[in-house]
Amino acid sequence: MLCLGTPSPVLDDVLLLLSEVVTNAIAHSDSGRTPDGKVTVQITRMDATVQAEVTDAGSSTTTPAVRTPTLDDDGGRGLWLVDLLADEWGSQHDETGGTVWFRLGEHE
Repeated sequence: MLCLGTPSPVLDDVLLLLSEVVTNAIAHSDSGRTPDGKVTVQITRMDATVQAEVTDAGSSTTTPAVRTPTLDDDGGRGLWLVDLLADEWGSQHDETGGTVWFRLGEHE
């Protein structure tokens, strides 16, 4: 179970980033544009590191990209937060869809 042995600050960050990445998958991929669209989440814990992967149907019009939001922007902070808080993150895209993943571990 993820919550057993994972420090609360790491869990808090995982939940925040997972929320952002899933929201992006729904808002910006074909998964959110079709009635039968799917978003799949896989979470793995390896010792003190948590890895999350969010897979969607991909998009022919957008790719995941970090942008620096201004104070007036209503959105656009999802991948900026991932880039800021995750130890590592990345994305991949192929003919079946796209995946955004991130890793978080304990920090002293």
